[in-house]
Amino acid sequence: MFHLCKRADARRFLSVVAISGLSAALLAGCSGGRASEAGTSPSNLASNVPSASPRSLSASPASPSNSSVTSAAAVDEQPSTVFYEIFVRSFYDSDGDGIGDLKGITEKLDYLNDGNPATKDDLGIGGIWLMPINPSPSYHGYDVTDYRSINPDYGTIEDMQNLLTEAHKRGIKVIMDLVVNHTSRMHPWFVDSAKNKDGKYRNWYVWAEDQHRPVSGTSAAGSGNPWHPLLGSHYMGTFWDGMPDLNFDNPQVRSEMKDIGTFWLKQGVDGFRLDAAKHIYEDLLSDKSAATTAKNVAWWQEFRQSMSKVNPEAYIVGEVWENSAVSVGAYLDHAFNSGFNFGLAESLINSAKTEKDSGVAFTLERTYKLYSQLSGNAFTDATFLTNHDQNRVMSQLQNQPQHAKMAASMLLTLPGNPFIYYGEEIGMLGVKPDEGIREPMRWTAGQPANGQTTWEPGSNNDDKSGVNVASQLNSSDSLLERYRQLISIRGEIPALRDGDIRDYPSGNAGVMAYERITSGQQILVAHNLTGESLSITIRPGTGKHPYLKIIKVIPGTARLDQATLTIPPYTTVIME
Repeated sequence: MFHLCKRADARRFLSVVAISGLSAALLAGCSGGRASEAGTSPSNLASNVPSASPRSLSASPASPSNSSVTSAAAVDEQPSTVFYEIFVRSFYDSDGDGIGDLKGITEKLDYLNDGNPATKDDLGIGGIWLMPINPSPSYHGYDVTDYRSINPDYGTIEDMQNLLTEAHKRGIKVIMDLVVNHTSRMHPWFVDSAKNKDGKYRNWYVWAEDQHRPVSGTSAAGSGNPWHPLLGSHYMGTFWDGMPDLNFDNPQVRSEMKDIGTFWLKQGVDGFRLDAAKHIYEDLLSDKSAATTAKNVAWWQEFRQSMSKVNPEAYIVGEVWENSAVSVGAYLDHAFNSGFNFGLAESLINSAKTEKDSGVAFTLERTYKLYSQLSGNAFTDATFLTNHDQNRVMSQLQNQPQHAKMAASMLLTLPGNPFIYYGEEIGMLGVKPDEGIREPMRWTAGQPANGQTTWEPGSNNDDKSGVNVASQLNSSDSLLERYRQLISIRGEIPALRDGDIRDYPSGNAGVMAYERITSGQQILVAHNLTGESLSITIRPGTGKHPYLKIIKVIPGTARLDQATLTIPPYTTVIME
């Protein structure tokens, strides 16, 4: 059960800062030994922002008994499920207008998960993240004009309720983007705020002249000067002049946003992805401080407390774009269930690209120890490769299918809730500007067929041989099949789905290895990231656990000769 804290407990953030020395020790200790064994140095992966909320989203079955499981170290399990991020406009078009919609997603639920564990032709995900679905003047939707309605391009509230019903029938949770840091400048609140200096909504936004603030400074979001002129005054727009920032020092604003979250939970939404979560009070570069972070945390604790009154199991994942464990660690205290691990994403892509272990397990093990202490053993990482703000993983990997398969193998065998960006599973390409990384999902080859969205030309993926669902659906060697296989195996093996992680230095720079441990099972995962067959020596793991047999090889076969494990090129082996 989620244990609520008093808002005054935001002061506890000071304790997070106070243990930064512990964080440094956890992340830096033993680095010399790890680097000398693997031929690499540990990288900074810590962008995880978990919370003391329950990990009930995965609804995982109990792990089977395994008499060999270690008791030498505490095991902090992370029950998990696999999420799929959808840009609704690009996914599937149900009415032929070229724009994806909610009915289209409902039509394609069986592609994502048909609800039947016996079938193998669906992707097998357990959760969906919908990018913004509220009305907006922009194609992307991150400048909202009405928080309680559906973008008419996407459908209606009834369409949303039907999607939720059908998703839940299949065991799929649905979370939605909640953009509360700012509104659209076309939102009625802002229109009134700009025109009426004595009106109700004036203090809902941040006006320099009203607060006697200088119209200068640099945006903490990197957009230059965040002050924008309008009708003789200047308003704060941290990201863009089309996105005026709300004033969260105003209790009416905070109350309204809690009411909006409550509204969507009562509609049946299972939680939220919180956009720009660290920018509620961090507007300027000069705002970056422990005090500002404490104010952000206090607000999100207040929000979490309100959401828990409606649904104690609501899943809340925050976007806090930081690579430092200490910087993001404060948000795990009674605020978020998860935070996106941006540093890990960079390291996984780097490992796949360079074909070298980048010290992922070494850093995660130590980071998770810190997060466990801060959250009371109640956080879940939110892992991913790329998202809607980054060049697509296949483009970053120079369109190398084997590297993309190994990136997927690493992602889907690590702890936490993995998030797959739509089209990642078929190897869609995409580079900025942003429209280029949010192109239409490719369902068939050639000319657009029924359901294919056409709002954007799709130049990064147009006529790319095999980069579509139809071409890969029945191919045993496709990237899509690799994703399906990995997700299926993750669901079959409790330690892979829910387990803690322990570093396992392989002695070979081309092999990334780690242990996954639950209270009932312990396994070893070893990835040969290279194009050559490699061998490593198998030795007892954590708690002197012996690894005696191979239980899965993805793909093909591997050979265990006494203590020598030989792994074919671009292959993952799981041992027990």
